[in-house]
Amino acid sequence: ERHLTSPAPASHRTMGLKGFTLPVLAAVAAAGGVIFANQVASVAAATDNKLVDTIPMIDMSAYLDRENRPEEAAAEIAKVADSLHRFGALVIKDPRVEEQSNTVFIDMLEKYFYNSDGKRDARPEMHYQVGVTPENTERPRNHCHRSALLDEKERPYTGCPPDADPKWRFFWRIGSKPKTSKYPQLNADPVIPEEIPEWSDTMDMWGTKMLTALHTLAGMAAEGLDLPSNTFQDMMQDAPHLLAPTGSDFNKYGANGTVLAGYHYDLNFLTIHGKSRFPGLYVWLRDGRRMPVKVPPGHLIVQAGKQIEYLTGGYIMCGFHEVVVNEATMAVIDKKKAAAAAEGRDTSNLQELWRVSSTLFGHIASDQVLKPMGRFATPEALAEFPPVETGQQVQNELNAINLGADSEKNEL
Repeated sequence: ERHLTSPAPASHRTMGLKGFTLPVLAAVAAAGGVIFANQVASVAAATDNKLVDTIPMIDMSAYLDRENRPEEAAAEIAKVADSLHRFGALVIKDPRVEEQSNTVFIDMLEKYFYNSDGKRDARPEMHYQVGVTPENTERPRNHCHRSALLDEKERPYTGCPPDADPKWRFFWRIGSKPKTSKYPQLNADPVIPEEIPEWSDTMDMWGTKMLTALHTLAGMAAEGLDLPSNTFQDMMQDAPHLLAPTGSDFNKYGANGTVLAGYHYDLNFLTIHGKSRFPGLYVWLRDGRRMPVKVPPGHLIVQAGKQIEYLTGGYIMCGFHEVVVNEATMAVIDKKKAAAAAEGRDTSNLQELWRVSSTLFGHIASDQVLKPMGRFATPEALAEFPPVETGQQVQNELNAINLGADSEKNEL
């Protein structure tokens, strides 16, 4: 996969440190990892095009068979904790999650996004936490102060301030619901498109496989962080886990350099993605490097969210990422258009030109309290991460990205 060849927007190229006070720099440094400790130190290490070659791949089969492979399982547990700490992301191979299941899921979502009007299945009164979110609704938080401290070649393509994302999304609840909750809007009934009879079975099939993998990984992470293995798993019980595929219409938004999902972090605990049919996802490592993601078939990528940052007092940082149309994306678009033309089809509006992300957001339960745990509960961490109910933390984040009842656009 190749980087974008077009230059970064002028607003990105000219951002610098002028006007930033030391307290602001210190706050960003505390939130951003190694590179921010030196404010704008350049990254000397070369950027590898393949994320899987840089971040260790976790072989979950060893952990699942740990009674017979205890030493291998212990090594994989340590790799999980180390990868989340150093990179905020990892690649996993789970033998229970087959690529064919991902294919069935993406086929159905391509069909749905292609035919949806973006209105019938939307639930804005539920903060879009179930059903469809149409294009140009979700707006990333403004992280321009943070991105200004990155080395120029590592900065995002997202504008400053960010525009609303042209991507669509569909939220589908996975797993058990709480019997009672202070946050009913985060635990609402599902929206089922009536024209797709296989909808519920397919969504539950793929979502359950992804959540099962994430549940196992949460146990490995806890052990690697010197916590009881069930620490995170218990907190995930009855949480509003969301299968959250996005849809990006390359019939409309296929130009090189188009930002489909602006520079952002995920508000939840851990996010897991299957392989997309189009490249374009970029992640930022803890040291500030921007890297394109290339997920091998049959593998999954997992990224740290804000909730695990809270629970570890910042030892694990939430990972930043964006989705951008690049040369590799356009090559796939051109290939699909050529195939359609060879079949005599009109190439101006093709269903297969919808980019579907195969994504699940794993959450901590809404009524659980987020605070640093175990060895991470230092006085400094407790001061920086004061206790907050997860449901309130989610609501605060939704407000900031234009999806909450009291949306605050472009707040830091």
